[in-house]
Amino acid sequence: MDALLLARIQFGFTISFHILFPALTIGLASYLAVLEGLWLRTGRKVYLDLYQFWIKVFAVAFGMGVVSGLVMAYQFGTHWSNFSRFAGGVTGPLLAYEVLTAFFLEAGFLGVMLFGRERVGPALHFVSTLAVAVGTLISATWILASNSWMQTPQGHEIIDGRVVPVDWLRVIFNPSFPYRLAHTVTAAYLATALMVGGAAAWHLLRGRDNTRVRTMLSMALWMLLAAAPLQAVIGDQHGLNTLEHQPAKLAAIEGHWERTPEGEGVPLILFGWPDMQAEVTRHALEIPRAGSLLLAHSWDGQIPALKDFAPEDRPNSTVVFWTFRAMVGLGVLMIALALWGLWLRRGQRLFASKNFLRFAVALSPAGLVAILAGWYTTEIGRQPWIVYGLMRTADAVSPQHSAAQVGFTLALFVAVYLVVFGAGTAYGLRLIAKGPAGDEAERPAWGGPGETRTPMRPLSAAPEEDRADTDGRADPAGRRTDAASKEGERDGH
Repeated sequence: MDALLLARIQFGFTISFHILFPALTIGLASYLAVLEGLWLRTGRKVYLDLYQFWIKVFAVAFGMGVVSGLVMAYQFGTHWSNFSRFAGGVTGPLLAYEVLTAFFLEAGFLGVMLFGRERVGPALHFVSTLAVAVGTLISATWILASNSWMQTPQGHEIIDGRVVPVDWLRVIFNPSFPYRLAHTVTAAYLATALMVGGAAAWHLLRGRDNTRVRTMLSMALWMLLAAAPLQAVIGDQHGLNTLEHQPAKLAAIEGHWERTPEGEGVPLILFGWPDMQAEVTRHALEIPRAGSLLLAHSWDGQIPALKDFAPEDRPNSTVVFWTFRAMVGLGVLMIALALWGLWLRRGQRLFASKNFLRFAVALSPAGLVAILAGWYTTEIGRQPWIVYGLMRTADAVSPQHSAAQVGFTLALFVAVYLVVFGAGTAYGLRLIAKGPAGDEAERPAWGGPGETRTPMRPLSAAPEEDRADTDGRADPAGRRTDAASKEGERDGH
């Protein structure tokens, strides 16, 4: 392994950790805003209890996302100095805008959101939650604008060997940006919904059946039902955009090597093994013309073949062929889970079907796995370019580093990340395993001094609304309030 490959592995390793935590913060921030809004509107305590439960998980994910992002950003200057020198005129300001708008907005209101419930009014606290949720979406917008420009660059000129932006609107709203933004944000919502739903299903399987757990599962499945089919539509439109602007990537994703004759249509290869040396996809299982229908939306439409491009310009089809199918396969399972849940609702069996709950638990990490698979497809499919059509990855790496130096830092990253983020992930899972408080927390705790659940007298053990006598009502201490009781008190009884 040379320094280039090791630098690519190190960046891929660090970004694999980083992308997961911001995805959860995007989804959880919006989920928390919905929960608090429902609580303010309906007054139902179940929404407040769920808010107070999931905000702990959000705080852990937010903290790990910030730490992993800082480490990743430093690599632009250490391992990819030539890239920073070439494209820093575009990527630098975009990342700075993310800090000045999104990160400052999140940091300014995060403290109020986490610690200000007892110090500010409900309306202002809700505003802080909304601000953090909007901040996460703004952050995703700037980051994806930068990455999308690297995929489909425009709005720039190259002067003295460096990229100079000449039209910021064209830089930001480059051809692939809308599709990447919609696809990524929807993926974050799906990953969060699967995590919330899986947590609820896990508690139901262990007999922790209460209003909060049921509300978690119900809300997660409604989100899944809305977002999973929508994601399929967005993915289809993103594929058409890739066909137009990054044809080599699409050919590698499909394992498509040879042009098909006009009028025959392109088959869809479901499974196979693309062999980059032999230039063929071995053991291919094909559906005739399905490739034309899905990829070109016509009966005999054509797509580019890998042999249309020079060998040095081809992405690694062996990798992206399977990462793409992993993402799509998990998406199909998400749609299946959502439809199964909808069918069980009609029979009032949503919270009782053991097989469904086990399926929900099994799919709980599927959203995060699909995000990683999609990200690998996007980034490896862009190779050998770091800025598509403008700069090759081999020309972007820092020239002064040896393979031994990069390998040593990679080993340190792996060790530290597994310890730090492994501990953080384990702590987050412990919070989820603990679960929200049960329904019994809604009942008032009657009792004597120092023992809130030890009654002072037999009647005070029952809730107030259940304690009444034949002549009058009982107050919270269980004392009679009718005329006979008052007369007895005057007599000293």
